[in-house]
Amino acid sequence: MVEIELKFQVPAGAEAAVRRAVGTAQARQQRLRARYLDTPDHRLARARAALRLRDEGAHWVQTFKAEGDNPMQRLEHEVELPGGEPPPDPDLARHANTPAAEALARALGMTVLAGDGRAQGLALHFETDIQRLSRVVRLPGGTRVELAFDVGVIRAGGREWPVCELEFELVQGEPADLLALAQRWVERHGLWLDVRSKAERGHLLAAGRWASPPARGAAPPLRNSQRPERALQALMRAALGQVLANAAVLADAGLPALDERDEYLRQCRIGLRRLRTVLRVLASPEATRLRADPAWEAALAEVFRRLGLQRDQDALAQGLLPALQAAGAPWTGALQTSAAEVDVGAELRDPGFTRLLIALLAFVQTPVSAPQEASAGPTLRRWMRAALAPLHKQVRRDAKAYATLDEAARHRLRKRIKRLRYLLEMSASLWPAKALARHLAALRQAQDALGSEHDQVLAQALFTGAAAHEPRAWWAVGWLQAARQTQVPQCAQALQALRRTDPAWD
Repeated sequence: MVEIELKFQVPAGAEAAVRRAVGTAQARQQRLRARYLDTPDHRLARARAALRLRDEGAHWVQTFKAEGDNPMQRLEHEVELPGGEPPPDPDLARHANTPAAEALARALGMTVLAGDGRAQGLALHFETDIQRLSRVVRLPGGTRVELAFDVGVIRAGGREWPVCELEFELVQGEPADLLALAQRWVERHGLWLDVRSKAERGHLLAAGRWASPPARGAAPPLRNSQRPERALQALMRAALGQVLANAAVLADAGLPALDERDEYLRQCRIGLRRLRTVLRVLASPEATRLRADPAWEAALAEVFRRLGLQRDQDALAQGLLPALQAAGAPWTGALQTSAAEVDVGAELRDPGFTRLLIALLAFVQTPVSAPQEASAGPTLRRWMRAALAPLHKQVRRDAKAYATLDEAARHRLRKRIKRLRYLLEMSASLWPAKALARHLAALRQAQDALGSEHDQVLAQALFTGAAAHEPRAWWAVGWLQAARQTQVPQCAQALQALRRTDPAWD
């Protein structure tokens, strides 16, 4: 079966209120102790799947879980077993002839499920010990949603990870009803959305890590026969997945310092940019029958801008400041930037951002009816080409005039190049591979060159401001001006190469 669920982290200050809100007279209290299994080479962890044996008091339950097609879906199959000690041995055949069987066999590298799990090397990987408070909420129209408030711990390798989360699982009805209910709880208790499962965190703990690698963008499989509305939803799901995975790590204030934290931020911003691009270019009333809220793109832009303040600070600290110091700059310290005002984790835990994510999840879940006419609308390639061609034309026009553009126009050109690149990457399955590779290579080269110039512009403005109270900063201003004079021809060369490159769709 495919279960529809969303999980939220509960802020420390809201734990008591959430417990009271869930714990009505109809609520059920359970202690759930689970043993998660994996092979010695961690095949299930690599497949982002889980096989567990959970003690539910009167009985044990063997459960297999894997990721579904979107952040709200989980593929799940469970089998109830007799209670008591010792725990039952894992048996893969219990999941045979079910929708989960293929996913489990694939994760374990088997052709078919068969035999004792011990024969496959399955052994204890990590454990959880959870106190669950749960009840079912009945909504108008017959929808039923189970609330599960889990407090406890994940244990592996002598380490522990505390758990305090609230899960919404659809028992009956429409996903939109679950999302509307979750919205109300977010507003009331300040919950923040977290797509990391207990299994993912347990696998990480067993491996001595606190976070999965930064999530990079993935291209959904698109078919030329697909309706534009369904393709739009698939593109948005892919971008949302990238945002949600990286935001969950950045928002978790309980995590220790991570060496890759700046890369999580970069990938989160790329996901936000992709979402904004899809909404801006593909979700217009002229392009699709599926109506997006115009306020979403503006809200995403503001989050993107706030996170960008920290990104700009990171780029300065990791790139230009070391270069200036190596060049002998007499002063490079105490620059006043806006990044000091931004707490990235707090931005991503903000209820307003969580509500925005829920609205976007509802949009990608919206049922899309087929058009009445069999021949209604263009093919998907023609639809995408119609959206990409004007953007490509703008890029070529501004690339030709690059030498005469002011800083604002150059920045606008850089953003358009990014939009074109992201849309091509996300729709890669529609275009000839060789033509796509050439076009993307030219776009990346131009984007990188313009990005370096943009960072120099930002740094030059900061040092110019600092020079008002620290005259030694003028040395850096001059050095950066000279660096820009070197960078401009590189930008012009990359843009000329881009203009000579045929679009992927030709």
